[in-house]
This record gives sequence, C-alpha cells and structure tokens, in this order.
Amino acid sequence: MSRNTKINLVLLAVVAALAVLPLALGLGDHRKEPFTGADAQAETAITELDPGYEPWFSPLYEPPSGEIESALFALQAAIGAGVLAYYFGLRRGRRQGEERAAARQQAADGGAVGVPGESPAEGA
Repeated sequence: MSRNTKINLVLLAVVAALAVLPLALGLGDHRKEPFTGADAQAETAITELDPGYEPWFSPLYEPPSGEIESALFALQAAIGAGVLAYYFGLRRGRRQGEERAAARQQAADGGAVGVPGESPAEGA
C-alpha cells in the first residue's frame, strides 16, 4: 500500500469519526435542537446576555423552513466544491500538458527521453 493511500485512509477515518462520534456519544442530547448552526447558537447567547439587543442587519432572504435553508446551504457547498475541483483539475492538467510538451521537445531535439507510452515515431 502506498504512502498516499495510507494517508487518505487515515483522513477518511478521521472524517468518519468526526461525523459519527458526536451522535454515538450523545453529545447535545440535553438540548432541544442538539446540532444547530453557529449563527443560531450566537443568537441564543446574545439574547441571554442582552435581551433588548436589536440586530443591525436583517437577512436578505429568509427561507420558509429549515429544510430549505439546509438545502440552500448544501447547494452553496456543492458549488464551492465544484469550483475548487475545477480549479485544481485545470492546474493539474496544465502541468501535465507542460511536462508532455517538454518531453516531446526534448525528444525532438535528440534527447533520449520520450513520452511514456509513445514510440519514437509517434513523438516526432
């Protein structure tokens, strides 16, 4: 097993543990809504400290239900992951293309190094 495979398996196990352990250990069982977001927790803490607090801003759009809010958040995360995946894939593809072009150029200049998987007749 390669080093990268071992690292990926360890990272996968850590992510799974972070997702499962709070549920398995019963963290948040004493709360009405055990796993609310940071915004809701901050709002609760502010209300407890200063009951007369008035927010400076109001949301531009208030979803009609928590399910729609969760769906919009998941959509936002998916779009962000897609943009990042596209960017890193583009960078990797460009780097691989540059490496192949450099190998072909070196082979054309008379170097002994060619592109793996290509015969010398195909590279010229």
